[in-house]
Amino acid sequence: MYNLEEISEITGFQTSEVNRWISTINRKGQTIIQGPPGTGKTFIAEKLAKHLIGGGDGFSDIIQFHPAYTYEDFIEGLRPITQNGQLTYSIVPGRFLEFCEKAEVCEDTCVLIIDEINRANLSQVFGELMYLLDDRQDTARFITLASGKLFRIPTNVRIIGTMNTADRSIALVDNALRRRFAFIPLSPNYELLQNYHKREETGFAVDKLISILKNVNRAINNKHYELGISFFLTKTLAEDIEDIWQMEIEPYLEEYFFDNLEKIGEFLWKNIKNKLGY
Repeated sequence: MYNLEEISEITGFQTSEVNRWISTINRKGQTIIQGPPGTGKTFIAEKLAKHLIGGGDGFSDIIQFHPAYTYEDFIEGLRPITQNGQLTYSIVPGRFLEFCEKAEVCEDTCVLIIDEINRANLSQVFGELMYLLDDRQDTARFITLASGKLFRIPTNVRIIGTMNTADRSIALVDNALRRRFAFIPLSPNYELLQNYHKREETGFAVDKLISILKNVNRAINNKHYELGISFFLTKTLAEDIEDIWQMEIEPYLEEYFFDNLEKIGEFLWKNIKNKLGY
């Protein structure tokens, strides 16, 4: 498990901030960590999950939503099954139902991480589960599933979703669902980038890189699309920076400034490599 101080050191966020996140997750039961690309949303979710489990008999699991993800995948639904050469259809439990059944026999906290939660049609995927998300401590709240089974979310279950705010499918997250989640916003953490390269003794000119990233994000001028720092959290950044910039950063900027391509001219590798000492 990770204690608050370890999470703070690893993520670069203050212990008081991390403690607020933990309190929010426990109070609400379900939280979404949201931010632009490269802000370490999944990384932080995994560290928070380990802390919440606390070294007990709890566990964590991670799934990733996508546009084809359905209620049947998440809760339960009819699935084709072959038995003795015969094709039949049976009601099969989905990932969340299986997770909750496993968590029911645990005493400690169990955490489900839903990566890219906004990539799916959430109203369709969650269905009547929305009712159970409202008051998590009300153990009398049940829903009846298609199989006839009574279902409730165990009180020791926590859900942490991650949401890329640069993804246009964020518009699919309706107000009814937003009301049932707490949101933890993340932005590029330049201090984390600096501390990482200092700790790993990479010798990379990280101060010059941070100055460039700040200029890029000022040009973007939209907090939901800012360029994060996780692209550059690698011990071999000195050898990899050209490839990272040309094959990951430039395509992202070209997509964002598709109607104003001249704006990215100063941020092309040929124009910034000298600023980094290449």
